[in-house]
Amino acid sequence: MKIIKKILILGIGNDILTDDGIGPRLVRDLAQMNINPNFGFDVAGCGGLEIMEHIKGYDKVIFIDAIRTRTGKPGAVYYFIPSDFRETSHLSNLHDLNFLTSLKLGEILELGLPSDLHIIAVEILEDMVFGEELTFPLKNEYPRILRKVVSLIKKIAEK
Repeated sequence: MKIIKKILILGIGNDILTDDGIGPRLVRDLAQMNINPNFGFDVAGCGGLEIMEHIKGYDKVIFIDAIRTRTGKPGAVYYFIPSDFRETSHLSNLHDLNFLTSLKLGEILELGLPSDLHIIAVEILEDMVFGEELTFPLKNEYPRILRKVVSLIKKIAEK
C-alpha cells in the first residue's frame, strides 16, 4: 500500500510590493491548475516563527519566495533545500528568528513540523516599491516562470 503524503505549497511575499508578490501570485495560479489532489496551497506575508503555524501537519512543504542576488537575472528560478540556502528576504526578518532557527526551535518543541522542506526562489528586480503589478521583466517572463515552477514541484512531489 502506498502512503499518500500531504504536501503544502506555500507562497511567501507581499502582494503590494511589486515583484515581492511573485510567491503568492504563483501559488494562487498553481491552486487553479489542479496539479495534484494531495497538494494544499497557502500564502504568507511573514517569515520566521509565523511560518510554523502554516506548515504544521504537512509531510512536505515547498516554499515559493522572491530572491534578489547580485548577479541574478530577473525571472531566474532556483531550487534549494534548507541545508544549502541563503536567507531570502521573507524567510527571515530583523524582528523575528530566521527560518532555520525557527525550524530547529519547532523540532525542539516537538511541534510536528515537516522535515522534508524545499524552496523555490524566483529572482526579482524590485521589492521596495509599492505596486500590485510585477515589473516588466517578470511580467514578460511569468508564463515561463510558472512552467518551470510546475516542473520543479512535480519533481519534488515524486521524491
